[in-house]
Amino acid sequence: MSQRPIIVGIVGDSAAGKTTLTRGIAQVLGEDDVTVICTDDYHRYDRQQRAELGISALHPDCNYLDIIQQHLALLRTGQPILKPIYNHSTGSFDPPEYIKPSRFVIVEGLLGYSTRGMRDSYDVKVYLAPPEDLRTNWKVKRDTRKRGYNDEQVMEQLRQREPDSEAYIRPQRQWADVVVTFYPSNGGTPQDDLLLNVRLVLRPTIPHPDFCDIVPCNSPVSSAVRLGLDRDMGKPVDVLEIDGHATAEQVQQLERMLCNEVPYLGSFCSIAGNEATIGKVVGTTGETLQSYPLAITQLLITYHMLKALNIQ
Repeated sequence: MSQRPIIVGIVGDSAAGKTTLTRGIAQVLGEDDVTVICTDDYHRYDRQQRAELGISALHPDCNYLDIIQQHLALLRTGQPILKPIYNHSTGSFDPPEYIKPSRFVIVEGLLGYSTRGMRDSYDVKVYLAPPEDLRTNWKVKRDTRKRGYNDEQVMEQLRQREPDSEAYIRPQRQWADVVVTFYPSNGGTPQDDLLLNVRLVLRPTIPHPDFCDIVPCNSPVSSAVRLGLDRDMGKPVDVLEIDGHATAEQVQQLERMLCNEVPYLGSFCSIAGNEATIGKVVGTTGETLQSYPLAITQLLITYHMLKALNIQ
């Protein structure tokens, strides 16, 4: 490999939307060029053992953080790893798999920024921070449909995990270059989880596109796209917000900026015209809808990964 792999971290609490975001980024970059690592695979205990010990999967002591750090260091230099596999369906471990890193590596999970060595391995760090009531709704839907739980079991698990979420998951927000918050439009309820707005906190830890060229600061280019200055965790940041009901025309300038600076993205512009899954969400009745906030978020993270590749 002539260049080392580019590694992006996508960290957030359980059911925060990490897999949805990852899927779109992999679609843009080409799945053959992307290796996806889930840090859930590095759990120290299986589901039964966690129940017997009274420890949650969110607690650092329940995860082999040292091995995650070691594997990230190996992947960053293009070396293969023997990765464990945690099976969410059975709650136990499957045989490990031999992984050779692709051109891009996406590492998603709960505790990806827990150590300095882990944080230093990423080229781009993303943190997902949906409102807790929305995340609860997502988790209930996912765990009852895909992981064999009932509603009451999921709610009890959330209650038991809350101290660990507060102590170990949310503090990782401070290390992110981009903080992504999807939230319901117009004061909607958590059940209105399609066509959500997005709030993108852009920290000055990496060079972001100069959106002020097309969205004058504190002067929205339209009712659906807003750019402003704010403080996040006490530090000044730029904040880009896109409404869930934005039209293709309203996000076109943002899209063009990203695609013009990184020509590779051109095949995904206009978003409305491509057949990829970027920005696509599936409704409760199976219909496919186009979310421009999700699409722009996926393009922005991909933009940063490609920029990191070009400056090696």
